[in-house]
Amino acid sequence: MTRAVAASAIAWTLVVAASESQQPTGVTQLLQDSSVRAAVNAAKANEPQTIEDQVRFCEVPAPSLREAARGELLRRAFLQLELQNVRVDRAGNVLGDRPGAAPRPRVVIAAHLDTVFPEETDVKVKREGAILRGPGIGDNCRGLAVLVAVIRAMREANVQTPGSITFVANVGEEGLGDLGGMKELFGVANPTEKRGVGVPAQRAGAMAIDRFVAIDGAGLHITHVAVGSHRYRVTFKGPGGHSFGAFGLANPIDALGRAVAKIAEFQVPIQPRTTFNVGRIGGGTSVNSIPFEAWMEVDMRSSDPASLASVDANFHKAVDLAVVEENDRWGTPRAITTVKDLVGDRPAGSTPADAPIVRSAQAVGRALGFSVSMGEGSTDSNVPISLKIPAITIGGGGRGSGVHAPSEAFDTTDAWMGTQNAVLVTIALAQK
Repeated sequence: MTRAVAASAIAWTLVVAASESQQPTGVTQLLQDSSVRAAVNAAKANEPQTIEDQVRFCEVPAPSLREAARGELLRRAFLQLELQNVRVDRAGNVLGDRPGAAPRPRVVIAAHLDTVFPEETDVKVKREGAILRGPGIGDNCRGLAVLVAVIRAMREANVQTPGSITFVANVGEEGLGDLGGMKELFGVANPTEKRGVGVPAQRAGAMAIDRFVAIDGAGLHITHVAVGSHRYRVTFKGPGGHSFGAFGLANPIDALGRAVAKIAEFQVPIQPRTTFNVGRIGGGTSVNSIPFEAWMEVDMRSSDPASLASVDANFHKAVDLAVVEENDRWGTPRAITTVKDLVGDRPAGSTPADAPIVRSAQAVGRALGFSVSMGEGSTDSNVPISLKIPAITIGGGGRGSGVHAPSEAFDTTDAWMGTQNAVLVTIALAQK
């Protein structure tokens, strides 16, 4: 199968014939529909515009929790492409609807607005032939551009779907954004606001969503396993004093050190992959002072909720025991205290590999002649997966490198494949 698949009616016939025996009937039938073929062909024909959008979006800074300026570009694009009920919710997500013949099934197609880079970062995109270079050019300016390209292609081809589609440019996917946009969209209480890890629960009145797809980054892939994470900032507090004159006081940095040593000895499973990391530490005022405060930031991850809960419980035990040992060492009960702030809570889980949403996405790849890989990751899909809503994340095509680095690059060669894939996945999932 060549990369020019779907360039002509003959190519379409060959694709359908070669893959018909492997596809669910729905995808095979879709490829017989002239409007669907027109939309997929439009995705490729419009790729130059998609690339221009990718650059345009990327040259507006959008650090997590400060995405409003870039969000305004997406709001305007939604209006120009005649989505209905275009709005911005209280979290900053930009939403627009494309009604189908019926309100349900309701499919949400999303791409995150935010990047890991601070607002003062130079976001000018540089072009070197087929290569684009700039912070966030792949993650996730590509996803945003493909999101808009899907809307454009379906509009040009006048595709009609049985179910309705809501397109979302969402906030808060990266870092301490903590999936805040998704938690708002799905009506999930944010555990970080109440300093406690809990099972996600939806608020009454949340939007009814039947299927969810995030478009995130480059490549052709299906992420159906959600890597969850718990992130804490732990502050150790004590009286503090002069290093000579007050010697004998319990020391917050010593307590922190005891905790780090215990965490370093954790035993975790190789499968499901479970990890822990003390990523940042700080505290103290001078070399000749017993500090009154020290802090550390800790990250724990796993795709298995039980494994994540286990390492989280061990973390709490390690911190508590470290405090007891430091106080006992100096005979000063309760001199050292701690505050454990949960600063990140991404739920873990998975959409089964044989779930209809995964099989449909795989069938789309086969139908288009593309090789689509399966994998795990921490994406916007974590939230709906944790709520048992059928959800996956797909790539936007092209090839990315240097993700989360200022030198990030995106190779536009054959990037239209990702756009076509996203168009057909969207249409397929909006069927009954």
